[in-house]
Amino acid sequence: MVASVELVAERAGVSVSTVSRALRSIPGVSAATRKRVQRAADELGYSASPAASRLATGRTMTVGIVVPVLAKWFFGKVIGQATYALREAGFDVLLYELATAGQRQRFFGTVHLHGRTDGVIIVALQPSREELESLASQGQAVALLGAQAQGAGSVSVDNVGAGRAAVRHLLNLGHEQIAFIGIRDEEGSTLGGVPPLERLVGYREALAEAGLTLDDAFEQFDENSVAGGAAAMSRLLVAGRPPTAAFVASDEMAFGVLKVLRQAGLEVPRDFSVVGFDNHELCDVVGLTTMDHEVAEQGQDVARILLEIMQGGQAANLARPARLVVRETTAPPRALRTATTAPDSQHSAGHPGNL
Repeated sequence: MVASVELVAERAGVSVSTVSRALRSIPGVSAATRKRVQRAADELGYSASPAASRLATGRTMTVGIVVPVLAKWFFGKVIGQATYALREAGFDVLLYELATAGQRQRFFGTVHLHGRTDGVIIVALQPSREELESLASQGQAVALLGAQAQGAGSVSVDNVGAGRAAVRHLLNLGHEQIAFIGIRDEEGSTLGGVPPLERLVGYREALAEAGLTLDDAFEQFDENSVAGGAAAMSRLLVAGRPPTAAFVASDEMAFGVLKVLRQAGLEVPRDFSVVGFDNHELCDVVGLTTMDHEVAEQGQDVARILLEIMQGGQAANLARPARLVVRETTAPPRALRTATTAPDSQHSAGHPGNL
């Protein structure tokens, strides 16, 4: 015999409507009652019909996640963590990739989400006021990752502070010729470019604090990829006055930087120091010093913020710091090490017994 909602209500000692609300996560049911109803449903093998739930609540129990590109480690990490948190709360997930300006225009310019999702997480896109109004008109709760907007929840990183911290690390080691390798928005890119530009601001502020003159030739930009980082580093190596270190706006680009340095016969960090950004899971493998902005935690945070909004809560705005993770790609510049070790070398040469 197929269990019915009436049997569940009888076993749990509650009304049929309470069973319906408890199993569909509708507010107004205590945690103790919800557990008792769920236990009775499990014992009887009863599960609420998703279609009936949507009709009863007017909710789709689905959330959209919008990203500019799927084939990147950062976005995959965020999507995976956000999806896990949303599914734990009983929501399905729809993914939308807006890789071109045309795709973005069609997504926001039509009633695309109405009746499909209850809310949307937008990752690394800077939505305009008109785009946010379009989502609001479709009854969507909104949470942003990597951007902020009035009326939307958000998770962001102190990219300016992170840029300063990365460059200060190199300055404290004694470097003065420090380059910045940044992310260049391609023509027609859907990325707003705010976080990468904020990292550039932090780089410039740290150099200014140290009393160093900015050199335009030390600021190189390319696509956010291993190949892009390699191309930018290649240009720096043929400069009239090559740097001794670089702060790179993403770890993927930093991997390309390390490749070019190795091909040029330069040892890292003996001849050149590198700091990345992201704490990519491969950083441990290559020993890359980097700025960790807790990508997985950002995915969890933005999902929780959206869930709170969909339950009638306030749109929270969470700011995360980034922390320096020192590994094996940074050290004092070679000239400084040579100068500080010269006296010891001379002393040893005068006393053969010390060798």
